[in-house]
Amino acid sequence: MYVGFIGLGVMGQPMALNLARAGTPLVVWNRTPARCEPLHAAGAEVAANPAEVFDRAETVILMLADQAAIDAVLGRGTPDFTARVAGHTVVHMGTTSAEYSGGLRDDIRAAGGRYVEAPVSGSRVPAEQGELVGMLAGDDDTVSAVRPLLAPMCRETFGCGAVPGALLMKFSVNLFLIALVTGLAEAFHFADRHGLDQRLLRDVLDAGPMASAVSRVKAPKLVARDFTVQAAATDVLKNNRLIAEAARKADLASPLLDICHTLYGETVARGHGDEDMAAVIRALEARTDGVHLHGSPDTEGDRA
Repeated sequence: MYVGFIGLGVMGQPMALNLARAGTPLVVWNRTPARCEPLHAAGAEVAANPAEVFDRAETVILMLADQAAIDAVLGRGTPDFTARVAGHTVVHMGTTSAEYSGGLRDDIRAAGGRYVEAPVSGSRVPAEQGELVGMLAGDDDTVSAVRPLLAPMCRETFGCGAVPGALLMKFSVNLFLIALVTGLAEAFHFADRHGLDQRLLRDVLDAGPMASAVSRVKAPKLVARDFTVQAAATDVLKNNRLIAEAARKADLASPLLDICHTLYGETVARGHGDEDMAAVIRALEARTDGVHLHGSPDTEGDRA
C-alpha cells in the first residue's frame, strides 16, 4: 500500500527522502517537478498530479506552504474534493491557523475521510537527520495508525489531543524558538558593537547553562555571517503572524512575540526573507545605524 507525500520544499523533501530510504512505498508530487528527482532516485514513484497521489495512496501526507496550497491540492470547494479524500487519511504536517485546521478536519470527515494534524518542530538539518519532533492531534484510532509512519522523520512524537491541539502546541514551541533566536542575535549584535570577539562569545555560551541545540547551530551562523537557510525568515514571519493572531483571539498578552514579529517584518521587508532566521540581526543592525524602515506591512498595525 503506497503512502502519498505532497509538498517537497525545504522541509518536505528531506522528510520524504527519509520515508523512502526507510522502505516506505511512496508516491510523491510537487508543483515544481525538479524537486521530485531526488525522491525518484531514492525509489519513490512520481505522480503526474495530486489526484493520482490520492488514487494510489490511502494515506496522504501534506507538507505544503499555506492554506491556499492545501485547498488547491485537495480540490477543496470543488466537486473533486469528496472523491479525493473519501476513504483516505489526510495528514497535515505544515503550519496553518488553528481555525483553518479545524475547518479542514470537519470538511474531510463530512466527505468520508480521516484527518490527523501533525506539525513538526525542527528546521532543515533535523529534517535531513530524521530528528524532528512531531505533535499529533485527531481521533485516537487514526493518530495511532499514523504514528508509526512518522518514525523515519521524527525522533519523537507526542499526542496533543483533539484538533487543533497539535498546532497550538507547535505555536507554543515556536514562540519560545523565535524569542530565543532573536535574543541570541541581539546578544551577538551587542557584543559586536562593543568590539568583543564573537567567537569568544560563542565559546562562552557553549560552556554555560544557556547552551542549547539551537544556540549551537545559530551562534556559528552569526559568527560567520552565514545566513544560508535552515528556517527562512519569511517562514518565521508567517509562523509569528499565526501565533500573534492566536494570541489576539484569546486576549493574551504577548509582548516578546510582538517585538519579534516587528523585527522579522523588518528583516523580510529589507529583502532578507530567503535567508535564515538568524538574519534578524540585520534588522537590529539597521535600527542601531539609524536606518529607519517605514510602511512595511509587518511593522505597523500588526501587534497583538
